[in-house]
Amino acid sequence: MIKREITTRINRLKTQFPVLAVTGPRQSGKTTLLKEIFPDYAYYNLENPETLAKVEHDPATFIRENQDRVIIDEIQRIPKLLSYIQVTVDEIKKLGSFIISGSENLLLSEKINQSLAGRAAYITLYPLSNQELQVEKLLKPTIYEQIFTGSYPFLYSHDVETIGYYDQYIATYAERDLKQISNIINLSQFRKFFALLAGRVGQLVNLTTLANDTGVSVTTIENWISILEASYLVIRLQPHFKNFGKRHIKSPKIYFTDTGLACRLLGINSPTQLKTHYLLGGLFENMVIMEVMKHFSNNGIPGKLFFFRDSNGQEVDLVIDQGLKQIPIEIKSSGTFNTDFYKGLKYWRNLMADSKEATTDHGFVIYTGEQTINGAESSLITWNSLDKLFSQISKV
Repeated sequence: MIKREITTRINRLKTQFPVLAVTGPRQSGKTTLLKEIFPDYAYYNLENPETLAKVEHDPATFIRENQDRVIIDEIQRIPKLLSYIQVTVDEIKKLGSFIISGSENLLLSEKINQSLAGRAAYITLYPLSNQELQVEKLLKPTIYEQIFTGSYPFLYSHDVETIGYYDQYIATYAERDLKQISNIINLSQFRKFFALLAGRVGQLVNLTTLANDTGVSVTTIENWISILEASYLVIRLQPHFKNFGKRHIKSPKIYFTDTGLACRLLGINSPTQLKTHYLLGGLFENMVIMEVMKHFSNNGIPGKLFFFRDSNGQEVDLVIDQGLKQIPIEIKSSGTFNTDFYKGLKYWRNLMADSKEATTDHGFVIYTGEQTINGAESSLITWNSLDKLFSQISKV
């Protein structure tokens, strides 16, 4: 089994809360990891029809008989279980009693959030990080292969063809999961939208254009994106919210949790095709941003991620905001260094100096080349050496 960086955080939080909720996209390795960490816990998977029927019939008895050291997988199948768990943990007052997991964002459910308020620690497990793959010597030798393959654990633990894996992943999600979490009727129309959304990776989200291209309403598009977010398949990166006295872009950008999935939706059939694809820049940006998100989630690091762009076209691809400190990052799919790479970072540094709202920490340019340049204010680093960036991020 590939060692997961988040293990330390899970073990720590288990000693601080009665309930630990581990969520993330399907196939990100939640079940395998939890069974590995907690081998002495009873395990129930609500995807199993027999288990599901038994628990639905008498949830009170199920919880009463399993009120300590238990893992309940795919908890979103029976949301009312959370109320029974709440009552139980309040009675027994024991830490680490329940480990629940699921492929939906439980925090987006008001009912669930209220049920476990103050009683549960929430953790998101994303697919494998590049750092985890590097430790196991599984990271692909080229950026094109890594983007195309993506990061789902199954692709690195089994001899499976990448395209076939993602075809099955998409079909399973569209045909089964959507019916469970939404009333989407026209699945073919949704699949068209899903592919069109992949074509916007790294771009500002224009709901009206997506609605026109898909043939549905803007409200429907917003609902569908929210469904994909709740399933951890896409994220919306928000623009930086500071008021610098200028007009700034307010629309978010769209990214996929996994670049391999995005490549399949785009019809990219090989790493070679990716080299000349018009969305290579967006997909590389997608990969780097997700690597930063994985690092934050795996280590429980405080802070938020944004991008910056003003109405004059000045932009910074990623801003790590940790309150009084911000780290600006430019992401370039070029393998050849150009001094223009630093243009956005210099603009941002001057803007922040004028605002006096926070300090700008050491900036970074991440690119696909092999050269590293350490500067006084900013550094050039390669896509497979993000540890230099991570060492600058405050953990507390």
